[in-house]
Amino acid sequence: MNKIFVLDTNVLLHDPNALFAFADNEVVIPAVVLEEIDSKKRNADEIGRNARSVSRLLDGLREQGHLHSGVPLPTGGTLKVELNHRSFAKVQEMFGDMSNDNRIIAVALNYSLEQQDQEHPKTTVLVSKDVLVRVKADVLGLLTEDYLSDHTVRSGDELYSGHVTLFVHPAVIDEFYTYRYLLIKHLTIKVQLNPHEFVILKDEMGTSKSALLKVNAEGTKLEPLYLSNDPVWGITARNAQQRMALELLLNDDIPLVTMSGKAGTGKTLVALASGLLKVEDERKYKKLLIGRPVVPMGKDIGYLPGEKEEKLRPWMQPIYDNLEFLFDTKKAGDIEKILVGMSNIQVEALTYIRGRSIPGQFIIIDEAQNLSKHEVKTIVSRVGEGSKIVLMGDPEQIDHPYLDSASNGLTYLVERFKTQGISGHITLEKGERSKLAQLAADLL
Repeated sequence: MNKIFVLDTNVLLHDPNALFAFADNEVVIPAVVLEEIDSKKRNADEIGRNARSVSRLLDGLREQGHLHSGVPLPTGGTLKVELNHRSFAKVQEMFGDMSNDNRIIAVALNYSLEQQDQEHPKTTVLVSKDVLVRVKADVLGLLTEDYLSDHTVRSGDELYSGHVTLFVHPAVIDEFYTYRYLLIKHLTIKVQLNPHEFVILKDEMGTSKSALLKVNAEGTKLEPLYLSNDPVWGITARNAQQRMALELLLNDDIPLVTMSGKAGTGKTLVALASGLLKVEDERKYKKLLIGRPVVPMGKDIGYLPGEKEEKLRPWMQPIYDNLEFLFDTKKAGDIEKILVGMSNIQVEALTYIRGRSIPGQFIIIDEAQNLSKHEVKTIVSRVGEGSKIVLMGDPEQIDHPYLDSASNGLTYLVERFKTQGISGHITLEKGERSKLAQLAADLL
């Protein structure tokens, strides 16, 4: 053991298994962290669930010995609940206020100062997902880290896009148009391609010759897209990525589809159009179920009056906006009348999905970037036989306090399923809402 990791509350509320993520080093939990976790344990949300999980894990470790003295961890390290390093004098000189954050910083600082007097000092690191805590600790000369063990990718830029452009000899493109397929192992360019990944072939000589292909479910060959560019419920693909999205959405052999992209790229619209085609026209699925997490942007508007449908309406308004466009409604209230008459379309909050089994339905989950890994697992594991589920969102627009572009549920799902033949992913890049919306997404 050559390091001491002092954990902030937000690390454990984000991932209870963080207790075991520091190999054979010493893990320290300040006493104030236990107080904060105790205050969250009655919450009915994901944070409350994680607080209760941490409590159970600590109770289990307590059987190994006294937590204030240190107990062994399965990883080879030790866990200790701090009781003797609470001196606030050093931190108070700099920041004054005795807040919980400052008390946690004080614990890490006192450990660091104590180690400087040891013959073989250990490096003390404060681990926090709070940027300002890390900044304040850095001002005091402490080493700090974000908690990254649960990151599927190192940054949002490394998220799997679902498509790739390859520059090849024109003879390769001619071979595809002749035989209508290409074996991946025969490509001169060695690149890792995943099932249902899209490939744009371009002429390396610089001509306009090109081809749009898709990897088959087995990941062995490139095949043409099966769908033409015909309108889907009045919606026609405006760019290559939207056409790729429709290819995945309308393929009944792909039960899991994920889409990411900036605001205005058409994620929700193409998903709803595809769902309506499959449910209303083709009768492939019994019902279209549309849900999104209830996570506010900015200050929460509090409790809302009325029945469940009236309470949900402000949260689900983006869904209704797209449905109004697809149904071409003329007056306010028309979409409600249409949905009442069409009992096979249901708009629901994800709050009510736990415990359900959902067979034979086309399921759309919007704003999935605001879901944790556990919530995504809960949702996808609800999918019954004969259902198709679509999850979409923008990993760069997260309103959840403990998630970021590399640790949210959507990113986690994309990276875990990208090699599976039953799933497909596409990142939409070009905004189609308006020139202003595209500029705002790019410049702001």
